Amino acid sequence: MHASIPLVALLGLLSVATAPGTEPLEELAEVTVTAPEPRYAAPTTRDRIGRVWVPVFINDQGPFRLVLDTGAQRSAIVPHVASQLGIPLDRSPPVMLHGVTGKAITPSVHVDMLRVGDLWMQSERLPVVTDAFGGADGLLGMDGMQGRRIYIDFRADHVDISLSRNRRALPGFVAVPVRKDAGNLLMVDAMVGDIKVRTIIDTGAQATVGNEALRQALWRQVSRHGREADEIVGATGKVQSGRGARISTLRLGSLEVRGAYVTFSDLHIFDTWGLSNTPALLIGMDLLGLVDTLVIDYRLKEVQIRARQS
Repeated sequence: MHASIPLVALLGLLSVATAPGTEPLEELAEVTVTAPEPRYAAPTTRDRIGRVWVPVFINDQGPFRLVLDTGAQRSAIVPHVASQLGIPLDRSPPVMLHGVTGKAITPSVHVDMLRVGDLWMQSERLPVVTDAFGGADGLLGMDGMQGRRIYIDFRADHVDISLSRNRRALPGFVAVPVRKDAGNLLMVDAMVGDIKVRTIIDTGAQATVGNEALRQALWRQVSRHGREADEIVGATGKVQSGRGARISTLRLGSLEVRGAYVTFSDLHIFDTWGLSNTPALLIGMDLLGLVDTLVIDYRLKEVQIRARQS
């Protein structure tokens, strides 16, 4: 028996590179904010697996429903959005997209503006990916979030994006520092039992996935508690297999998660991130959706988590 896990928003670091036979692409322009006190605060909707959908205007059209994806460096849209914007897919060079399960050459489009509330962002090129977001119109990546603070209240379905004011964690929150060598990844250190694990927090992912190095470190647990085979479907359309199992206590700072279900697979994205040879875990919405509030402060380089009271 196996289960199919459509980790469609698990684009992770949305790496854009030059496709074979094309001219080198310039880096996407850094997102800039023009408002003196940019802020987006509004109720949101969530899909059936708990991912947060944020209303986003693109080139003053919309709003389009994009998945808020802390695991993606750049934003992306699906083909029907490009069509609605009136932008042909052959005007911009294709890009190489590194997804969870593999890589693929995808079209791209040039847009002038993305607006989330009164937070204005400018971007040169957005990848156009297959319609694999469970009905969403794409994903809102973390480009342009430098110096910002994202406050996600899962119970109230509320998101607040504003400038960071270096606000330390309030009482009841657990503060976990983001690794300084993680580049644009939202990576923190965690412990699974007595094993130190590099952990990526990804609000765009459905499920929690561990790499092969972590599976080998936990081989007794995986052998004893392995449940079934899982299929992991990436946004590029490629499929990888994995094996699910319950693991011992996962600790993020002083926060403990017991009996978490993890799918173990040697995903392409772990190799892209340079995490193939060290125990690593990608935490998706199956676990994140169990907390009350998640705060990501990019200026402080800190994640603040408030557990849900039983």
